[in-house]
Amino acid sequence: MRLTTWLRLVPGRPFRRAGHRTAFVAAGLPLHLAVVPLWLWLVGTMAALVPALTPPPVLLTLVVTPLLTAGQRRRYRALVGKDLPRPAVPGPGRNWKSAVRRLTGGALWRQVCYHAVAGPLFAVLDLAVLAVWAVALVAASLYVWIWALPPQWRVTDVGYTTQAAYITAGGLALLFLGPRLTGALVRLETRAAEVLLGPSRTEKLARRVADLAESRAGVLDAADAERRRIERDLHDGAQQRLVSLAVNLGLARATLGDLPADARKVIDEAHREAKEAIAELNNLVRGLHPAVLEDRGLDAALSGVAARLPIPVRVAVDLPQRPSPTVEAVAYFVVSEALTNVVKHAQATRADVTVERIGETLLVVVADDGAGGADLAAADGTGLAGLAKRVASVDGTFSCRSPAGGPTVITVELPCAP
Repeated sequence: MRLTTWLRLVPGRPFRRAGHRTAFVAAGLPLHLAVVPLWLWLVGTMAALVPALTPPPVLLTLVVTPLLTAGQRRRYRALVGKDLPRPAVPGPGRNWKSAVRRLTGGALWRQVCYHAVAGPLFAVLDLAVLAVWAVALVAASLYVWIWALPPQWRVTDVGYTTQAAYITAGGLALLFLGPRLTGALVRLETRAAEVLLGPSRTEKLARRVADLAESRAGVLDAADAERRRIERDLHDGAQQRLVSLAVNLGLARATLGDLPADARKVIDEAHREAKEAIAELNNLVRGLHPAVLEDRGLDAALSGVAARLPIPVRVAVDLPQRPSPTVEAVAYFVVSEALTNVVKHAQATRADVTVERIGETLLVVVADDGAGGADLAAADGTGLAGLAKRVASVDGTFSCRSPAGGPTVITVELPCAP
C-alpha cells in the first residue's frame, strides 16, 4: 500500500495534513543530501590542489540535477499537491547548440543552486523537524514506555513519576508545536522551489503575454466567425424576405389596375420602402463581412469598394498567398473606412490603395491628394482612432501622415506570420 493511502487512514483533517507534511519533509532528506557527496568530492580535490580532478564532480552535478529536479516535482505533487511549473525550454533539439543553450540558460543554474546550496540547508532543517517529532512522540508517551518495560527494568527512584509528568507535558507541548514547525518548513521549501525550480519572473511574464496573445487571437477569430454567421443569416434570411416582399409589391402595383388612388399610393410607398430597406441591408451586410472578401480575397473586395466611390481609386494588391481571415478582415475594413473618410472629409480628386506582403508583414498604404490636416487624436468624426484600435487588436501598427494642404498617407502594417 502506498504512503499516501496509509495517510488517508489517519483520522482527522489536521492530523492527516500534519502527516502529509511530515512525510513530505522525510521524503526530502535523500533528495537534499544527494549532491552532498559530489560537493565534498569537489571541495576535497580543490583542497588537494588537483585541478585535473575538479571537473568530474561538477559534470556529475550537472547530470544529476535534472533527475533530482524531477524527483522534487513528484514529491511536491504527491505529498502537498503543488504542481511546480516548468521553466521555458531554451530551444528544441538534442544537438550541441541546444545543449549549450541549456548550459548557459538560467533555469539549469537555478536548479543547481537549489540542490547544491539550498538542499543541504533544508536537509538540516528537515532533520531538526523530524527530531522534534521523534522527541515529542517519545516524551508524550513516556508513561506507556514505563508501563511496557519489564518490572526489573523499571525506574524505582523517588519522584520519577513527577519527572515523567514533566517530560510528558513537554512532549505534548512539542506535539502541539510540531505541526506548526512542519508547516512553516513546508512553506519555506515550497517558496524556494517556486523561485529556483520554476520559471523566472521574466519567463512567467513572457508566458503570460503569450497566453494573453493566444486568447486574444481566439476572441478575434470568434468575433470574426460571428460576424460571418450574422452576414449569412441576414443575406439568406431577412434580405431574401425583403426581396420577395418588394417583388410582390411590384407585381401588385403592375397587375392591380382597378385599385383606388389611396390604395395604389400605399402600395407605391411600401414598394419604395422595401427597396430602400434592401439597399440599407446590403450596406449593413457589406459592413459586417462582405461575401466577396471570403470568396475571392482582398483584391476583389477592395476593387468593389473602389468602384462604388465617386472619385477614381487605383487599387494594387500583390499577395502571393492570402493572409489569415482575421488579418484579411482588418485590412479590408481599414481600407474601406479610410476611403470613406477620403470621400467625406479630404476633398480629394483621387486616391491610391496599395496592399503587399513583405516577409511576414502585410503592408497597407492608402494615399489621397486631398486637403490634409487629418489628426489621429482629433474627435472630428474621421474615425482614425477607431482604425488604429482595430489595427492594434492584431498587434499591427498604424500611422497617419497628413500635413496641411495634403497629401494624406495612411500606412498600416499587419503581422501575418503563420
